[in-house]
This record gives sequence, structure tokens and C-alpha cells, in this order.
Amino acid sequence: MINIPLEILNLNDDGFHLLVEVVVFHKRFRAVVDTGASRTVLDKNTVEEYIDKETLLLSDKLSTGLGTNTMESYILTIPQFEIGELKIQNFETAVLDLSSINQAYQQVYSEAVIGVIGGDILMEYGAIIDYSTKVLSFSIYDQHHFNKL
Repeated sequence: MINIPLEILNLNDDGFHLLVEVVVFHKRFRAVVDTGASRTVLDKNTVEEYIDKETLLLSDKLSTGLGTNTMESYILTIPQFEIGELKIQNFETAVLDLSSINQAYQQVYSEAVIGVIGGDILMEYGAIIDYSTKVLSFSIYDQHHFNKL
């Protein structure tokens, strides 16, 4: 079992968001854990600070959710995506312009997020969210995905 601390962000008494630390491009970021998101999505503006723009592949799918169904979507393969001790090699993720979401986070939290951890990771690795202990656990992993620190 891999246990990762969660930060619970109170959105001015209008609900809560779960934040987790991730490592992408050898740098630490915060990401939102979103059980309603089908896929993990990273912010295009942040990602472009660390890669050549040509590395992003335009997806033939338009993204739904986030208040629109006409947003251009990109695909990016990240050599290593880390959530705590869970290390996912060659992780394929969606990339969208999340600037409107980040503006809202910066107002409430004073910090942008790199993206959203979605159902693709949560389902594949058997995620368990314990609100009382503020812990995200992954119950499924194998040597290919897990490297003990």
C-alpha cells in the first residue's frame, strides 16, 4: 500500500478540493484529485515551460467538461510521473488550457496547480481516499510502476 498525504482545500465554505503533490519534469507541483474526471489532465501553459511545443500532439478528440466541449486537447507522454512513491513510467496524459481554473485557484489558494489527477490513475492503481486521515492510498502496483525510495 502506498500512502500519500492529501491537502484539503476549503473553497470559502463552498466545498472542498483535494490536493496532492506530484513530481513532473523533475519538479514538484500540486494537482487536484478529481474522482469525477475520466482522465488525468495537465495545464498546457505550465507544460510548455518544460517541453518543446512540438512534443505536444494535437488530439482528434475535443474535451468535454470544464464548462465546454470545444476545447482543443493535446496528448503528451511524460517519461516519469510521480505521486508519492508511485512512479508511472511513460505516462500518457491529456493536456488542456487550464488557465481559467488556475486563476480561480490562485485567488483562493495563492498557487496554481499543474492539473487534475483523474480516473485513469485512480482506477488503475486502486485509489482509496480517506478524508478523516487526509490520505490518498494506492492499493495496486507492481514492480514496473513502483520503486521503493
